[in-house]
Amino acid sequence: MSEPFRPPPYPYDRLDAVRAVASALPGGAVDLSVGTPCDEPSPAVVRALGRDVAGYPPSVGTTAFRQAASTWFAERLAVDIDPATVAACIGTKEFVAGLPHWLRLRRPDRDTVLYPAVSYPSYAMGALLAGCRAVPVPVDEHWRIDLTAIDPDDAARALVLWVNTPGNPAGGLDDLVAAAEWGRSSDVPVCSDECYVEFTWAGEPAAPGLPPGRTILEAGVDGVLAVHSLSKRSNLAGVRAGFYAGDPELVGYLTEVRKHAGLMVPGPAQAAAVAALGDQVHVEEQRSRYRTRLGRLAAILTAAGHPAPMPDGGFYLWVPTPNPWEFLEHLAATLGIVASPGEFYGRSAVNHVRLAVVQPDAAFDLIEERADSARR
Repeated sequence: MSEPFRPPPYPYDRLDAVRAVASALPGGAVDLSVGTPCDEPSPAVVRALGRDVAGYPPSVGTTAFRQAASTWFAERLAVDIDPATVAACIGTKEFVAGLPHWLRLRRPDRDTVLYPAVSYPSYAMGALLAGCRAVPVPVDEHWRIDLTAIDPDDAARALVLWVNTPGNPAGGLDDLVAAAEWGRSSDVPVCSDECYVEFTWAGEPAAPGLPPGRTILEAGVDGVLAVHSLSKRSNLAGVRAGFYAGDPELVGYLTEVRKHAGLMVPGPAQAAAVAALGDQVHVEEQRSRYRTRLGRLAAILTAAGHPAPMPDGGFYLWVPTPNPWEFLEHLAATLGIVASPGEFYGRSAVNHVRLAVVQPDAAFDLIEERADSARR
């Protein structure tokens, strides 16, 4: 008789002791452990939340939402995507965690989820919740997924390959065209989690005049999905609005299944998403904030003897350390910082610590004051 499923401890709950140490400092803890945006959303987006409260919203997304996402793809990432191949999701974590279950119904002969060995925990958790094998794919020294390391036997059993660019936690930039080509040659759908694309700092832009940032859809839509979120780019984590786009057959299948499951983004959230996708000014302001905070925190840590390289994308510092939990306790006791150990993001990440620069600028002023005091 098989054992009943028991959810593992939620990773960030393991930081309670570290959080208590940081909270004891005057001014309290500066929590950089979770990538929860703390800055104010655009006023126009907030006003839009008062609309469309009556009636059930369409599960696939309103016409206005899907068109806004299609227009955003064209203007920001220089790809033309039919709005009919765009669909809404209730934030992207729901989509990431639920996708293996829906795909296994579609391909019951397959049972494996491939994902980067250093990555967001929900890729592996989604496999676990669907009763699938979670198989990590090695990453290289630049934290990019190594497609050549995928075992052919695992590929033959794969429901999906996840890629994440810019990557969480390390900020690596994958070759998305190569990932799409691998998926097509291996008959494996490739899902590209691109929720940090607006905060890409390195690499070539999709077109002249645009900030850096690429999508897997520039390689065509066959066999691929791009997954996007309003949480990071527009500080709308509490609204829970995201979308996915790509292969028409795959989008069509998922929208029908999700419709039967009653998964729908609330109408006000979809109205807010339309307003957010139509405004790039607030995103550029947020890019500037995160870039400045990354530089400030990297300088503080480096001056304290903990070199912190700048990422190629995302809003995390990924700091190497031989003793992560000791380093976490040191950060909490001296700077009041709560950070996350690399082990949360995979066995290959144990000698690192992740810090999310999501707190307001005043929090970084406080960290600088504490660092100055520690040096005296």
